[in-house]
Amino acid sequence: MTTERAPRPTPKRAWRWPLAALLACCATLVDAVDTVTRGPYLQMQTATGMVVRWRTNNAVNGRVRYGTVPGSLTLSANQSAVATDHEVALSALTPATRYYYSVGTSAATIVGDATYTFVTAPTTGTPKPTRVWVLGDAGTGNSSQTAVRDAYLAYAGTTPTDLWLMLGDNAYNTGLDSEYQTAVFNLYPVTLRQSALWPTLGNHDTAQSTTFVNTYPYFDIFTLPTAAQAGGVASGTEHYYSFDYGNIHWICLDSMTADRSPGGAMLTWLTSDLGAATAHWIIAFWHHPPYTKGSHDSDTETPLIEMRTNALPILEAGGVDLVLSGHSHSYERSYLLDGHYGVSSTLAAGMKINGGSGASASPYTKLTGSHRGAVYAVAGSSGQIAGGTLNHPAMYISLNNLGSMVLDVHDNRIDGTFLRETGAVADAFTIEKETPPRVATPANAVTPVNGSTTPVSVLGEDDAGESNLTYTWSTVGSVPAAVTFAPNATNGAKASTATFTAAGTYILQATITDQGGNSVTSSVTVNVTGSGTAWGSTTASTGSAGSGGSGSSTCGVGTGVAAGVAAVIGLAIACLRRREPLRRTGGDGMR
Repeated sequence: MTTERAPRPTPKRAWRWPLAALLACCATLVDAVDTVTRGPYLQMQTATGMVVRWRTNNAVNGRVRYGTVPGSLTLSANQSAVATDHEVALSALTPATRYYYSVGTSAATIVGDATYTFVTAPTTGTPKPTRVWVLGDAGTGNSSQTAVRDAYLAYAGTTPTDLWLMLGDNAYNTGLDSEYQTAVFNLYPVTLRQSALWPTLGNHDTAQSTTFVNTYPYFDIFTLPTAAQAGGVASGTEHYYSFDYGNIHWICLDSMTADRSPGGAMLTWLTSDLGAATAHWIIAFWHHPPYTKGSHDSDTETPLIEMRTNALPILEAGGVDLVLSGHSHSYERSYLLDGHYGVSSTLAAGMKINGGSGASASPYTKLTGSHRGAVYAVAGSSGQIAGGTLNHPAMYISLNNLGSMVLDVHDNRIDGTFLRETGAVADAFTIEKETPPRVATPANAVTPVNGSTTPVSVLGEDDAGESNLTYTWSTVGSVPAAVTFAPNATNGAKASTATFTAAGTYILQATITDQGGNSVTSSVTVNVTGSGTAWGSTTASTGSAGSGGSGSSTCGVGTGVAAGVAAVIGLAIACLRRREPLRRTGGDGMR
């Protein structure tokens, strides 16, 4: 009789050790495979360069392979140091050109397909339709941030983002590297690898510290210009900087840790940078807004007050057009303003250059130059909203809504949009800026002038059309006598006639003025000899008889008292030009 026994149970410990060893082996195999754990992401975009950054799980050397044809990445740039954080600068690129790239090591590509692509900036000063995405206080890493992101991506569709800004508080709560991973790199992987990101420092990026140091994770994560690598004036620090994109000059300030005093390093640099700026548009951004009644109050908080009282006069004197900030978790957008540097109750009607809506049908129109007006926007609701009274009198509109801003910059127009997390457009405004007229053909005249008149001409060009220009002729400096121009101060005066009453040297100047009052000048120097022309009662061709003599068809000067000194001088000059000697004739004349 056979007795069946239950199978002997396998001791748990006998399985535990082999399983642990297997897991350890798998972990080793995984670590042996190089992977990208952050990025790639783009920094320091210029017309001829781009910085590519990424992080790997293993310490390896870095290589970027790139080219203008996907699948044919024939160029490469290397990072020779072995590291986990990689930073490779691409140079000698062609302006306004699309490139494709991959990242990896000298031995192999790790990641890269047709979605790994970017476009270089246009040549500085060249107008180009430009799409900019603006996020403020986005770094919550929650569903609100995701909704704002998804709304923008749906709105943008196939329109590429040329560059994007983060207005501070980019990663809550203290700006740790791990918080940046969650709130930035995990949230925007495609935008990061296709468009250059330009950030500014917020209070949550420094864990509320106001110490001016470079040890915050923010400075390890981002590569920002210190030596004017992207345009502007060298700042010597990544805390504040400037860069150019096409016909836009961008200025980033540090309202959190930098010295905000008028004589401090940041505002001294700002004055120099604005003085050197030649771009058609100037846009500035930083974290603490100069005007807000949202979750923060610009009437009572020191950083906000100091940026308004100290930075705004410099910016407005330098011709700033648009200022972007965050900090208050709301959306607030001003009228076209100038000169409002006090608390909200001091806003006067005259400080509103344009007190309208700025809608596309009635845009904010401004001239080029100092104190022509700027729009101020608070866009700090890209990750959360926090209410407030939202009643600052400088603001045309104030909203307690999630969203982000979209800027579309054209040659002479900025279209600003506040896009809600629902995809709805909650605000839209337009700034149009008069482009000064330009000299197409410099001032010209027939010289020397042998008679009393000469044709003068000049030609300008203007974005609104040449027919909208007015040409006004005048003289410059000390001249022998007054000059008349006909026609003058009309569009037809681009072809005019100058009439002289005395010989000598004249500087004739044409002022070309557009409908907005902008003008440009062009000058020409004219030498008037007066040969063959009557100055007063004496002509160069016949001479004037004296009281007891007669004129002559040759070059003569009357000796009678009726002959004025001016006639003698004028005829003498004419004779010298014709190289005829003065000869005495019969009677009272001289030949």
